Amino acid sequence: MKKKKVSDLVTINRKARYDYVLGDELTVGMVLAGPEVRSIRDHHVQLKGSFVTIRNNELWLNNLTLGAETARNIKLLATKKQISALEREKVAGSTIVPVKLLGGSRHIKLVIAVGKGKKKYDKREAIKKRDIERGRYA
Repeated sequence: MKKKKVSDLVTINRKARYDYVLGDELTVGMVLAGPEVRSIRDHHVQLKGSFVTIRNNELWLNNLTLGAETARNIKLLATKKQISALEREKVAGSTIVPVKLLGGSRHIKLVIAVGKGKKKYDKREAIKKRDIERGRYA
């Protein structure tokens, strides 16, 4: 009998879908210490305002809010091939945005996506479309 894979969603970055047109998603690991893991498992984490950068061929998550700590930088684990693909996208003018934080199994994973920034009129259009779907403009 196979064990069922559990991907417990810890938090989601809703602002990312509003501010960016997201492309391909990639699930990466994180280098964390014990207290950081406890904060994430207790859902004392916030992705809002955080972003991913590439320094020395390594991925870094910047401005992650963990409990009382703020503006923490955490190294992300990805293959060289994945990092070089992300770097090519970044040179083309895209941004790497954290989308979800998964922590249901033994490992804590971060889902990142390549995004292109939306203009103000795109955001207004998204709000209008969402309101129409809710039935406000019948």
